[in-house]
Amino acid sequence: MMDSLWLDFAVAIALGLLIGLERERSKGEGPDRRPAGIRTFALASLAGALAIHVGGVALLATVVAGIGAFAGLAYFRAHDDDPGLTTNVGLLVAPLLGGLAMSDNGLASGLGVAVAVIFAAKSTIHGFVRGTLTSEEFRDGLIFAIATLIVWPQLPDRYIGPLLALNPSKLWLLVVLVLAVGACGHVATRALGARYGLPIAGLTSGFVSSTAAIGAMAGRAVREPTSMKAAVAGATLSTVATFIQLALLLFAVSPPTLAVMAPALAAGGFTAAAYGMLFTALALNSTDAPRVESGGGAFSMKSALALSATLAVMLVAAAILKERLGEAGVVAGAAVAGLVDAHSAAISVASLAASGKLTPQDAVLPILAGMTTNAVAKGIMAISAGSWSFFLRVVPGLLLSISAAWTVAIVSGAQ
Repeated sequence: MMDSLWLDFAVAIALGLLIGLERERSKGEGPDRRPAGIRTFALASLAGALAIHVGGVALLATVVAGIGAFAGLAYFRAHDDDPGLTTNVGLLVAPLLGGLAMSDNGLASGLGVAVAVIFAAKSTIHGFVRGTLTSEEFRDGLIFAIATLIVWPQLPDRYIGPLLALNPSKLWLLVVLVLAVGACGHVATRALGARYGLPIAGLTSGFVSSTAAIGAMAGRAVREPTSMKAAVAGATLSTVATFIQLALLLFAVSPPTLAVMAPALAAGGFTAAAYGMLFTALALNSTDAPRVESGGGAFSMKSALALSATLAVMLVAAAILKERLGEAGVVAGAAVAGLVDAHSAAISVASLAASGKLTPQDAVLPILAGMTTNAVAKGIMAISAGSWSFFLRVVPGLLLSISAAWTVAIVSGAQ
């Protein structure tokens, strides 16, 4: 018992020393140095531990209030020099961590390290917020936080609506996933820069909408004929994103369906990647390699909501068709949905499998049908937004990838 008590006190002091060590390095020298260094934080943390041990939560609250009063006095004495509040807030956290160490030193240690990291990362965080993060990206971060932390937890996780076809939580999960994957693609583009040009842009934007990415690449190829190879690479690699995103969404909605579909998705994705990398190599060896345009947000909220709305409509339509036509109705519904978006077709079918209305094996044919009609829609986008030259280069990649998926599905017995 005594050994455990000494360990708790030791952890409390160590946490104060750790946080104070960072503050000591940044407080400065001479008469203008800032208050609170390694000794102050160590004593504040120890005071919190002693308060809990001697008088419990009430005495800890008194200690925190006293330290807060001293921190406030120090702040107002130096307010003309704009000392900031970070150190003062840290002084309030230190006794709380010391008190926590007396009951859960593991949690207290983790939180103490986190506080020290926050202190030490001042310049990095400020540089990122002021010099790297754009206003559009900050806005998108808030949107993602609201969608994930506020909206999603409020939605019921049960099947409701016509024929019990709609699950609000899973519908919104689709929105969250589209936003998250789109943001990851945006971060990758910002981090890697423009060296790989349109191929990187096509791959990352494909996580939001491959069809839209192909349309954008087609338009770029028309405006700048010298960017044809890179635009074709970007368009084809956006299809790789489609296969990856399908796998992620199937994993979220119906893991058994993903297990059955995985070989076909892998075959299609690798085929599209090989075709896209061929044109990427040609683009990188070209003296007219294009640049990626900077700016813009991290994702498209409208695309995510439209995808979820399409999914809801297709779920109801597929449930009605299955009710009236049996399995053939599901295939027809998925094929129609695929013309709009492959993800909504696949997830609507996977949702039926998750709810027990289809077996994972029965879900393969409608998912492949939706992917096939989606490839047709991409081809139409390539010719309508681009040129015959662009179309004739992109379509072989679409055909090869979807053919590979069908072939592997048939050979493996998934279909």
